[in-house]
Amino acid sequence: MYPRTLEPRLRTLVATFPAVFLTGPRQSGKTTLARSTFPDFHYLSLEDLQNRQEAVEDPRGFLRRLEGKKGIILDEVQRAPDLFSYLQGFLDEEKSGPVVLTGSQNFLMSERISQSLAGRVAILELLPLSIAELARRPALLPEKLADPESLPADKPPIPLEDLLFRGLFPRIHDRELDAAVWLDGYLRTYIERDVRLLTNIGNLEAFSRFVALCAGRSGQLLNSSALATEAGISQPTARSWLSVLQASYIVLLLKPHHENFNKRLVKTPKLFFLDSGLLCHVLGLRRPEDLVLHPLRGAIFETFVVGEIYKMFLHNGQAAQLYFWRDTAGHEVDALLDLGTRRLPVEVKAGQTLAGHVFRGLDYYLGLAEGEHGVLVYGGDESYVRREHLVRSWWHCG
Repeated sequence: MYPRTLEPRLRTLVATFPAVFLTGPRQSGKTTLARSTFPDFHYLSLEDLQNRQEAVEDPRGFLRRLEGKKGIILDEVQRAPDLFSYLQGFLDEEKSGPVVLTGSQNFLMSERISQSLAGRVAILELLPLSIAELARRPALLPEKLADPESLPADKPPIPLEDLLFRGLFPRIHDRELDAAVWLDGYLRTYIERDVRLLTNIGNLEAFSRFVALCAGRSGQLLNSSALATEAGISQPTARSWLSVLQASYIVLLLKPHHENFNKRLVKTPKLFFLDSGLLCHVLGLRRPEDLVLHPLRGAIFETFVVGEIYKMFLHNGQAAQLYFWRDTAGHEVDALLDLGTRRLPVEVKAGQTLAGHVFRGLDYYLGLAEGEHGVLVYGGDESYVRREHLVRSWWHCG
């Protein structure tokens, strides 16, 4: 088992709130984290047919079974969403210790929880492993990303192409599984089962084609009209299906950051897959070697880095204040961290060597924002300071 950065935050919130909702994509390690953190809590999974039937048909009787427990873990709670309405009274009457809820789908779940358990529940999001967790080292805080003192000393034990291809779902690494086989099963299960639970999508073949078209656009500005046309669906359907992909943590829509620099700014979000391995699988890559000269290598690498920065926020229990910046003249920084008192621009380059022009985006943005330095994450193995910017190896970006 890999140590998870979110564990201390989970412990703190469980000691503070009557309930904690731990959400994230399927197979990201939610159940493992909850059960290893609280081994003496009573565990029930709503994937179990008998438990689910009782929770749906007799929620009050189901909750009576849990009275007097030191603590409770209710797994896969999206299988019985109406249970939240009854859980409110259960929590208010303090009939047990704290309750940890886990769920692999965020579609309408947050809304139901906000309505039923307002003020009683804290929400945490767990994504697949970060680079830091894979390396079994402490994770960075977002505000430390530009700190040269935060650079770890370890070198990558695996080639970049292997990691991009395999992705970071825990089971692949924990059990040394064949990534292509595992990801194929994951995608089939997601489309054939989970999507049907999320919303009424009748044509799964069309949805699969839509997912593949999104994969080809990872790292690009979202053009929902063109995406809908190419998929052969309406724009409202495209927007609905994008919401499904977001809700199930397949994709992230990264919003642009708006500042008044007397320039017209792009206001369209960028589309990213949240796991590079799943992205490679959907794109049809079958070997790590396919990445070396692949035309989308840069987009796949940017997808990986943006995902790592996103995890940096979520796994430290913070809201993801992550954006990109671009004006209509084409000046751009790939990622922008809003750290409250300052904004940190991050540029991403897949190459192992860096020419001087790769810093132009950072220099241009910092000239407008009157900032001091930025971060450049690249495909090489060494980390160092260059032209006052911190150059981070891909292995040190999380």
